[in-house]
Amino acid sequence: MDPVQRIGNRLVGARKPAYVIAEIGINHDGSVEVAKQLIGGAVAAGCDAVKFQKRTPERCVPRDQWKVERETPWGRMEYIEYKRRIELGYDDYLEIDRFCEELGVDWFASCWDEESVEFMEQFDPPCYKVASASLTDHALLRAMRQTGRPVILSTGMSTMAEIEAAVAVIGQERLLVAHSTSVYPCEDEDVNLRVLGVLAERFPSCPIGYSGHERGVAPTVAAVALGATFVERHVTLDRGRWGTDHAASLDLEALGILVRQVREVSLALGDGVKRVYERELPYRQKLRRVMSAETPEVCATDREPESACP
Repeated sequence: MDPVQRIGNRLVGARKPAYVIAEIGINHDGSVEVAKQLIGGAVAAGCDAVKFQKRTPERCVPRDQWKVERETPWGRMEYIEYKRRIELGYDDYLEIDRFCEELGVDWFASCWDEESVEFMEQFDPPCYKVASASLTDHALLRAMRQTGRPVILSTGMSTMAEIEAAVAVIGQERLLVAHSTSVYPCEDEDVNLRVLGVLAERFPSCPIGYSGHERGVAPTVAAVALGATFVERHVTLDRGRWGTDHAASLDLEALGILVRQVREVSLALGDGVKRVYERELPYRQKLRRVMSAETPEVCATDREPESACP
């Protein structure tokens, strides 16, 4: 049986429409209004979910980096102050939660520390995401597992041994695994989509997906054709904004193109059962020179896509 996990009201797995996640991450730059623009754009594009990143800066920024001054969109400041500035707080996420509920879209976060998992539990997220950078943080993985929610594990910058160790910590009962390459932006020769099949063989009870950082949309669409059951892409209002995440993101127009192409590929993949379609019958009658005695099983195609071919 094909592996399936439920995220919100959607079943994610083989033979299901690909679950599309728009990663807002920190591309809101600490602004709830920007976050809401990105959420609205993702919903208009047809995404199933939006995702944020949640950190406790004091836990996630190495102490020797706190006082290092860096250029930011708000001028030169200490790195710890910059990281604090771009974090959204409880009231911000409460507004985001209400906005997402109003628009009918799932939302969740990549949590980078245990305190952030505890924080996110207040909002009853449908799942959690392990960022590639956190794959070897087993204490964090255990904190996510203990919530009892599905966990998406991103596997960029990781060896297969590290991935297997992480899967052993989380367990496979509620796990989804995402192939990823942690380069921002990622060149096509580093995408390596054939790893999708390797992960599917190695973890047959887990839905496999793709988290992409390339500039265009073709590799993500190809990932769906190769069996990715969910895909995730960073999204921004402007790829030219300050910060590496913006450069590795899609703008809202490109996101809409991506989702349309993903939906087309998901529909075209079908269910793998060979049959004669109702729309083929006139061509069969007209073009086949020798007719067989067999009466074909016919699949009508004038119904809704999910019920057309049982």
